Amino acid sequence: MRFTFTLIALVCITFSLTAPQQAHAQDPRFSQFYAAPLEMNPAMIGLFDGRFRLVANYRELYSSILSNHPFRTIAASFDMRSRVQHDDYAGFGLSVLRDEAGISQFHRVKANIGGSYMKQLGGNRYATYDQFLIAGAQLGFGQHGLNWQRLWFSQQFVEEGGYVDYDADSGESFDKQSTGLYLDFNAGLMWYLILDPNFSFYAGGALHHLNTPNVSFLEDGKDDLNTRWVGHAGGEIPFTPELSILPAIAVMGQNTYFSTTAGANFRYNNRDWKEVAIRAGGWVHMSNELDSGVTLDAIIASAILEMERWNFGLSYDITASRLAAANNSRGAFEVSLIYTHPARWRTSVNCPKF
Repeated sequence: MRFTFTLIALVCITFSLTAPQQAHAQDPRFSQFYAAPLEMNPAMIGLFDGRFRLVANYRELYSSILSNHPFRTIAASFDMRSRVQHDDYAGFGLSVLRDEAGISQFHRVKANIGGSYMKQLGGNRYATYDQFLIAGAQLGFGQHGLNWQRLWFSQQFVEEGGYVDYDADSGESFDKQSTGLYLDFNAGLMWYLILDPNFSFYAGGALHHLNTPNVSFLEDGKDDLNTRWVGHAGGEIPFTPELSILPAIAVMGQNTYFSTTAGANFRYNNRDWKEVAIRAGGWVHMSNELDSGVTLDAIIASAILEMERWNFGLSYDITASRLAAANNSRGAFEVSLIYTHPARWRTSVNCPKF
């Protein structure tokens, strides 16, 4: 038990206090990246078949070994779209996110306001065929925080008794519990092609933290939040009028960190005027988190229920890395909820399914 406690404590401290490039500079991610559009790419603002959209995401990671202190990520967003020319549109969006990691309660919060411009390259709202190029940007504020009092250090460990003396001097000097508010800027591009209501392709890319804000906890310290690049692509391919497949891939990197998630959901719909559809699929996540090259990190099972205006998604990450021996392959649980309000006929836009 003593060894287990010490191991968990060391893991938590490592995630919170290691080099800035490894601990502070890695953004959180969602396995259901396709259900967190404003976190993926600012160019996805307004990219939906409706008048406005509300999105909520929740992810909980490693609760099997971190008990009451798992990694939790909560995000929410609102976006809408309006016509600015005959066939072009502008989108507007708000998004917030809070991410908390481990026993130290290391957390980051951010809020962004953003916009996009959708330029039609071919087709029109009366035809099945449509093609758009979209540019988007976000501007916002963020802050990082950490509860130093929840951590212990080697100088406080009493070897003779094998316990931690929390009243002893830690030998560390901390200036503050949180960083100041920092300005953040993101930008992205997106292209998509609609060939049929159930046949589409899309591709996009984004850069987050373009201004590399300083997130140091030390007075007069320097710890830049590295720019994160994202590339993603996917589409929908029909087999029958009722059955289709939605393959997708998301690749991202931040400083030395690299991550990719790829897979597909199968979609079956009842072709009713009040459409109900079910999606189910599998995904793989690969990363270089354990400094052993790019390796398989998790296998993800996903399911989505579509009911008219609502999408409800569930997924579970099955750990496939070396950490599987410690957590019995129990990784992350994730849930997403999307509400899309129908658009007026004159402002409707053909959009791909994600």
